[in-house]
Amino acid sequence: MVQMGRGACLRAAAGAMALLLPADAMAQAAPAATLNGANTAWVLTATALVLFMTLPGLALFYGGLVRAKNVLSVLMHCFAIACLASVLWLAVAYSLAFGQGGSMNAWIGGLGKAFLAGVGTASLTTGDIPEDVFFMFQMTFAIITPALIVGAYPERMRFAPVLLISGLWLLLVYAPVCHWVWGGGWLAGMGVLDFAGGLVVHATAGVSAIVIAKLLGSRQGFPNELRPPHSPSMTMIGAAMLWVGWYGFNAGSALAANGNAGMAMIVTHTSAAAASLTWMTIEWIKFGKPSLIGIVTGMVAGLATITPASGFVGPAGGLVYGVVAGAACYWAVSYVKHSLKIDDSLDVFAVHGVGGILGILMVSAFADPSLGGLGLAKDMTMGKQFGVQLVGTVATVAWSVVVTFIIVKAVNAVVPLRATGEAETDGLDLSEHGERGYNY
Repeated sequence: MVQMGRGACLRAAAGAMALLLPADAMAQAAPAATLNGANTAWVLTATALVLFMTLPGLALFYGGLVRAKNVLSVLMHCFAIACLASVLWLAVAYSLAFGQGGSMNAWIGGLGKAFLAGVGTASLTTGDIPEDVFFMFQMTFAIITPALIVGAYPERMRFAPVLLISGLWLLLVYAPVCHWVWGGGWLAGMGVLDFAGGLVVHATAGVSAIVIAKLLGSRQGFPNELRPPHSPSMTMIGAAMLWVGWYGFNAGSALAANGNAGMAMIVTHTSAAAASLTWMTIEWIKFGKPSLIGIVTGMVAGLATITPASGFVGPAGGLVYGVVAGAACYWAVSYVKHSLKIDDSLDVFAVHGVGGILGILMVSAFADPSLGGLGLAKDMTMGKQFGVQLVGTVATVAWSVVVTFIIVKAVNAVVPLRATGEAETDGLDLSEHGERGYNY
């Protein structure tokens, strides 16, 4: 059985402990929580690390991958989404994700914690950290998830619809799925294992990104006449920041300064390194030269894939996860662009979507102690756990596809998504923001 410090159960402010124990047993077994200063300090640190992933990590990673005339627009997207998501998380999204929803609690939380009503500095989560600290930690996840979808927008989407889609998506896709998995919803009740966001973050963002890219249409010149990334060095710097920040993402999800966090950090690092080398090797064999863009993209694939399993698998599992991630996501990038001919510009689906889904499904095997894992959910076998993971994946993908499609169509009916051809030729930096990323 998964130890309490090793699962998504600790991430939920209320109710997710039901993953391991029935409510009446939990009430009898759990003593009143007392504040743990070390754990609180670690989660505060992890919160800063996860925000560092978006600002500046993801912004620089994405910014380097586009043409110079669009770099400022990508940076603007990441920064503005961070601000918007923060306000929405405080106003209502946190309550929808982690509040109690009464008769609808299996599907969505209520509004009892809107604007942090009733949440003071003395209130604790089901762990031993203050709920306001938990709120901030979870806010950084709510920031980076819609920001990941920015990879589907570059060089052709206007700024106003970026904000509208991001805000609606956070409320209608992210918050419900977050509640299902981490907030005591129906997937938590089934025993789904998602330690740090394979479903909640990567599957939702990746699947939504490919839907948006398909509806938005391709960039000018796609796929044969696109120019290469304008600054691989900027992308590498952003990738390095993502790697460091991901320690907060995964190890911070233990919500404690203990061995659970340490193991999550080990497997996170191992998967990233193995996926980087795998991607580099494939590229080297195929093209004769290993590229910087390739090795850092492999790193992100390894990180995304290990995320849902980081609290459940051992070091050998982390190594296998990395090799599988590097190979599978490399293939997915080519398949999406050349077979499906969808311009998911910065490979959000191929890297985050495919990686997150793979990671979720592989948990059912590699969390088992016989394969060096740390334990499945209560009363689960490999087969039963796989069934639960599959149900969670299908439900998350279906919800993300349908709701994202509706959001995009609704926003496009109000504000046109696509920039004009002239604006795309001039670059969105000037046409949307009146500034340049570089003054030559």
